[in-house]
Amino acid sequence: MISDEITPRIDHWYLDSIKDRSFTVIDFDGEEGIIEIQYFDGEVDELDMEEWEEMSLEVIEQPEDWTGSVDEVEPDDLGYDRT
Repeated sequence: MISDEITPRIDHWYLDSIKDRSFTVIDFDGEEGIIEIQYFDGEVDELDMEEWEEMSLEVIEQPEDWTGSVDEVEPDDLGYDRT
């Protein structure tokens, strides 16, 4: 879904089509209008609603290997067995 009016939702994934970078929202303070995001590579950034609304965003599925954005995850922590 591509939209000019995408609401930031915690744990949802988005693609910034201008920067060609995917990220997830890790915190959203609606009263203050502050959104904390974490890019797939682990980099954390903070945006205000004005910055968010200026982005060209697309809602995307969680990446299959979403662990790229998480430090030091053990395979056993992922909830599935290795074969």
